[in-house]
Amino acid sequence: MTHDITLPRACHQDAPKGLAERAVLDPHRPRFHFTAPGGWLNDPNGMTHWDGVYHLFYQYNPLAAAHHRIHWGHATSRDLVTWTDEPVALVPGTDGPDRDGCWSGVLVDDGGTPTLVYSGRHGDRELPCVATGSPDLRSWRKDPANPVIAAPPEGDLTAFRDHCVWQEDGMWRQLIGSGIQGVGGTAFLYESEDLRSWRYVGPLLTGDASTGTAADLDWTGTMWECVDLFRIDDADILAFSAWDEGTTHYPLYWTGQYGGDTFTPRGLHRLDYGQQYFYAPQTTRDALGRRVMFGWLQEGRDEDATVDAGWCGVMSLPRVVTLGADGLLAQAPVPELARLRRDAVRTGAFAVTDGTYVRLDDVRGDQLDIEVTLRLAPGAVVRLVVRETPDGSERTVVEAARAEDGTGTLRLRREASSLDPAVDTEPRYGELPLTGDGTVDLRVVVDHSALEIFANGRALTARIYPTRPDALGVGIAAVGAVAVERLDAWQMAAVFDGPRPLWP
Repeated sequence: MTHDITLPRACHQDAPKGLAERAVLDPHRPRFHFTAPGGWLNDPNGMTHWDGVYHLFYQYNPLAAAHHRIHWGHATSRDLVTWTDEPVALVPGTDGPDRDGCWSGVLVDDGGTPTLVYSGRHGDRELPCVATGSPDLRSWRKDPANPVIAAPPEGDLTAFRDHCVWQEDGMWRQLIGSGIQGVGGTAFLYESEDLRSWRYVGPLLTGDASTGTAADLDWTGTMWECVDLFRIDDADILAFSAWDEGTTHYPLYWTGQYGGDTFTPRGLHRLDYGQQYFYAPQTTRDALGRRVMFGWLQEGRDEDATVDAGWCGVMSLPRVVTLGADGLLAQAPVPELARLRRDAVRTGAFAVTDGTYVRLDDVRGDQLDIEVTLRLAPGAVVRLVVRETPDGSERTVVEAARAEDGTGTLRLRREASSLDPAVDTEPRYGELPLTGDGTVDLRVVVDHSALEIFANGRALTARIYPTRPDALGVGIAAVGAVAVERLDAWQMAAVFDGPRPLWP
């Protein structure tokens, strides 16, 4: 993924000035989500489970907390919980097709040879490139044939970047994200026998940017970034991130049927209700048969703040993606994350009286995992409050509501999340599927500024920036009849201690 931005002052420095040291001192930096050692992080790339090891590559600038001259960072894990920084996988060339950055891509197994397919950038040109790796995936060699596609298809295109590559009937197939001016976003389909010589097939699917506007939450944009085609059970999923004129909007997905050279859509859906706070997701199937997904949690504070902090960008928790009973995607953190849980608090069942607020004095912190099972009567609303100061001047509210007609809404209210007027506090919301008795299984994961919410399989991701160190409280309030069947909470252990080398 790329987009044009105004580079903050740190980009003009020749070398990082204590980026990693400043990063670990920032109270907003998550402690159990994956973050780069310092500098800039964006899209997850090259995700794979290779010989029992999970490999997470990511867009990385180790020189500044700015989106500029992107490298490929690399980290490994055996449990999706604790991570080891590996040598930087790809560095922009001094000249050639990736002189100005090694942008987003994927990793495939080419007959036992790990192979990266990525977008190289040179000036305004972004073209597919290939690199092959050592058996341990720790060293990489760029192919002399790069770029392996010399130019985009003919036509007036908005962009041409980001890759999804797979094998089918003895051939390699590839999708590249793009957009057709005056029409909408698209995914161009190519095929190859050797990952180097590619034949253009045509658009797999093209959106209609004239349907709706950029203010809508399901507008498909003028360009599709980070396309990802995969199958779960008998459903084909085409995921993409909607982009327009340099603005990253949100991830969406089509359900439908892939066959031949086309994708026949059945429905368009929101992948995460957090909009740009969960962006450019990528999935892989691990050795356990699970579809595992990461996404990029963008910042909600300004560029000067991130430059001063020495870091920018968070990777989401790894999620298991399944197909729900309604035929839509359901998401949950991988169960391995329970290994970080400490100091359990279990309240058991209790009722929250209409119009009251219960402060949970035994549950406090900025590294929390909270699970609540609720039952909402028609017309009821429950509000779970986190990161609250004792006087309530800062507080973040997760709200689940059941309308009189039985429909549900999940809403995040951030208007009081921070006393800093420069941070984003816009609300986020989406549809909440409910059972006939109004049951909600709600999970809220708090990691300093990173907030991930899961409710009946739907996900809502955001960033919050409390200014006060005593913004640690948790409470619950209700409007109407709400029964809490259980509330379990844990402190979460950190996975990184101290500064990490920017160039491992």
